[in-house]
Amino acid sequence: MTKAEIRNLLQLYKRGKISSDRVIEVFSSRIVEPLEFATIDHHRELRQGFPEVIFCEGKTSRQIAEIARRIVDHGSILLGTRATKEQYNAVRKLVRSARYNERARTITANERLVRQRGIGTILIVTAGTSDLPVAEEALETARLMGNKTDMLVDVGVAGIHRILAQSDKLRNASVIVVVAGMEGALASVVGGLVGVPVIAVPTSVGYGASFKGLSALLGMLNSCAAGVTVVNIDNGYGAGVAASLINRKRYRT
Repeated sequence: MTKAEIRNLLQLYKRGKISSDRVIEVFSSRIVEPLEFATIDHHRELRQGFPEVIFCEGKTSRQIAEIARRIVDHGSILLGTRATKEQYNAVRKLVRSARYNERARTITANERLVRQRGIGTILIVTAGTSDLPVAEEALETARLMGNKTDMLVDVGVAGIHRILAQSDKLRNASVIVVVAGMEGALASVVGGLVGVPVIAVPTSVGYGASFKGLSALLGMLNSCAAGVTVVNIDNGYGAGVAASLINRKRYRT
């Protein structure tokens, strides 16, 4: 239930159009929706500003499709992460407007409900092309949460001039998400160049000694650049949410 829906409901009650019992009934039915395999938290949109997101790994196509249908029917924006094409096809049968981003592995719908809420631009920066799937997940998340987004691709430290040549975009961003594997050094470089929050996302890209992203994670956690915050390995979604929350509160003096 959105704040607008609550205001409308209270106005109807105030004018005597509906009873107090009906108000209680509507509130109760809109908080959670229990299914055989899930309990959908419809109250999350009111509580946190964005509806519940479906993490698709580990769920069957049927489960994802049914959850997606309930979210869309409730009038909320749909975002499913880590989704396969097979899972998307199942959703598409129940939600005809669903869209699939194959690189980001996201399923989305009800995008017409997206409202601009961010104050500035969230810039997604990747060290290499191999980091793009995680970066796209962050971008899709930030975009659906109502932010203007931009992206710089393949500007890692192996060719440091590439990121230095993009100083205008770096300076104009309100929040920067840096996505990097290998040793994860790009987050420290960007953190030392800008005066805005930097969210670092280590990826599992790299050779054996990268330990599936652990080296990048530790490198980012040990960054000497002030203001760099780190999320979990390959967690583009988490970075997109954090950047969005910061961007709503962002102000310039």
